[in-house]
Amino acid sequence: MIVQILNLSRKEVFNKYSVFYNIYREVYHFGLLAIEIRMLPKNLALKTQKIVLNEGEICYKNIDADSELFSLLFTGSLSELFNLARKILTAGDEELGYSLLNCINNYEKYDNNSYKIGEHIFDFKNAYVMGILNITEDSFSDGGKYLKTTDAVKHALEILKKGADIIDIGGESTRPGSESIDVETEIERIVPVINGILKKKPGTLISIDTTKSKVAEFSLKAGAKIINDINAYKADPELINIVKKYNAAYVLMHMQGTPKDMQDNPGYVDVVKEIYDFLFEKSKSIKKMGIKNLLIDPGIGFGKRVEDNFEILKRLEDFKSLGYPILIGVSRKSFISKTLDLDINERDTASAIVEALAVRNGAKIIRTHNIENGVQICKLLNKLN
Repeated sequence: MIVQILNLSRKEVFNKYSVFYNIYREVYHFGLLAIEIRMLPKNLALKTQKIVLNEGEICYKNIDADSELFSLLFTGSLSELFNLARKILTAGDEELGYSLLNCINNYEKYDNNSYKIGEHIFDFKNAYVMGILNITEDSFSDGGKYLKTTDAVKHALEILKKGADIIDIGGESTRPGSESIDVETEIERIVPVINGILKKKPGTLISIDTTKSKVAEFSLKAGAKIINDINAYKADPELINIVKKYNAAYVLMHMQGTPKDMQDNPGYVDVVKEIYDFLFEKSKSIKKMGIKNLLIDPGIGFGKRVEDNFEILKRLEDFKSLGYPILIGVSRKSFISKTLDLDINERDTASAIVEALAVRNGAKIIRTHNIENGVQICKLLNKLN
């Protein structure tokens, strides 16, 4: 079973769920919240629905004809949802009841998360900046600029001077259509840069953008503290064991396809629901493995259409009930240029606007090329929290 808190304040979101569950349009009001429970067997679904109805609340029901599994949805304030969850715990199914209470707790206390990564404390009442350093030949924005170790280290120090909290180093391009490179080449690009940065500025918090366990191990040995994995360890299952071995933080991202083919013909029935379900199941497995500091990334631009990217950003709050800080990367991406017809060098202002909206909607780390803009966004919006 999968549980999720939904913000139905947006009319188009409410309308989507009203059609699916046959909800009267008169139920709508701004600030309306709901809990959805998906993939329930028939007996448990009917038992749960009866409990909610007995409490004087409406429980909406839908059945998947193919799987014969049910989805339930009930609405209310957080306190009303909490009371219903307690009733389901005591009068219904214990596992479901605890799952609902955990979901509500995650949502309610989302801004109270804090992580210690290396020697750095992250208080996620605030948002932070992750600066991008691509040591690649063909990254879409800055490919080829920092292939030399000395150039890469110099740029990293500039990123830090401008106020970035984390440097995210990538030795392999993940732009649409890109080809994978071998492990040795990726290690040869990354490790000398890690060493160079830490020699010049000890204690720098370094993230490594890789899908390969050997690259992760060499990087963590050299002093990196975060693995940013676009592939959710599907390509290399050993990667997650390396993360555990070095007690590193892990960024779990959703991607449809691979960088080579992800933009060929991506498609979703409900992009937010499908990404949430993927992150829900994967994060549950990762926590069982003992990974302490987990971040989630819905993967803007990775196997997504333009409309999918905007839907994710508008509904970013609907990922809060997973309970993990949200990392978002929109910087200079093609959905901005396709919307505004902008060249790669003209996208920073638009990127900053989208990054600011993402932070307002729940993003806690923004991964960006323009550090000055990112730092200003976070400082201003942290003051407004």
